[in-house]
Amino acid sequence: MKHFSAMAAFAGVGALALSAVYSATPVMAETVFQVAFNQPETHPQFKAMQKFGEALAARTNGEYKVEVYPNELLGAQKEAIEMTQTGTIAMSLAAASLLESWNPDFVIFNLPYMFDSVDQQRQVVNDPAIVGDLYHSVEDQGIVVLAAFHGGVRNVYRKSGPVEKPADMGGDKIRVMQSDTNIEMMNLMGGNGIAMGQGEVYTAIQTGVLDGGENNEIVYSSLKHSEIAPYYSYTQHLMMPDYLIMSADIYNDLPDDVKQIFAEELPKAVDYEYESFAEAVAVAKADAEKAGAKFNQVDLKAFRDAVKPLTEKKLASEVTKTIYKQIHGE
Repeated sequence: MKHFSAMAAFAGVGALALSAVYSATPVMAETVFQVAFNQPETHPQFKAMQKFGEALAARTNGEYKVEVYPNELLGAQKEAIEMTQTGTIAMSLAAASLLESWNPDFVIFNLPYMFDSVDQQRQVVNDPAIVGDLYHSVEDQGIVVLAAFHGGVRNVYRKSGPVEKPADMGGDKIRVMQSDTNIEMMNLMGGNGIAMGQGEVYTAIQTGVLDGGENNEIVYSSLKHSEIAPYYSYTQHLMMPDYLIMSADIYNDLPDDVKQIFAEELPKAVDYEYESFAEAVAVAKADAEKAGAKFNQVDLKAFRDAVKPLTEKKLASEVTKTIYKQIHGE
């Protein structure tokens, strides 16, 4: 039995991005889709992809399988997207903001207050009538978006006290993701957006370089930020999806019956991930509270109004304007 991995394929051995196992008796090919992931095995998205892989293997009698590589074992997200483009690996899970580099219209789901609830997000970002054209718009660049998972609801946390309205931010230095859009968003919210790698945030808050950060409850608790910034305020400013992308060449080469299995089983994986994420948030919040964190609600309308200029500016194409209208009916 010989096993040709995707990395071997990259070196010119075997087919693009597919790991194949060949057995002499009987002659049968086993195709293994390698999936790059930047989070640990405990993450709901990892578990969801495992479940999808189990269903795919069961429904194809083991002919097609999925192997998920966590903790950036196949590279960081940007590199993983590029490897998916070239077919070096079959799939990767990518933060929504990264796909803006391939098509600026993907900004639509990276804007503040795009969704009113997690349930609304789940329906919109997996509705082909709304997102089908957008998700296939990068096919000529080598990738297709197969599904969108929940990436959490991002909220502000600080060391100095709770936030209830934009004026309370007082220009505090708040870490945001490394994006001009996110910096502008935080500035409009009353803070001072500082782009910084996640690994530096704890020390930066501890030493006063930062006054706080913004993220979902799982990251907040797991990185122990509750120890140095115990005031967590539910600004709910971002609710971005994470995309499951696949090499367009590999996907288009799949038999129709396997594509149909994808279409039937991926929605089940998405539902499982959303439910698991909610459970993980509840656990993370309880753990953070035990560590001394205090959670509070805010004046959401005041924050929504504050960031409206950013949304209006970023809705620059007919695609983004149309999707926005489909979501908000405006």
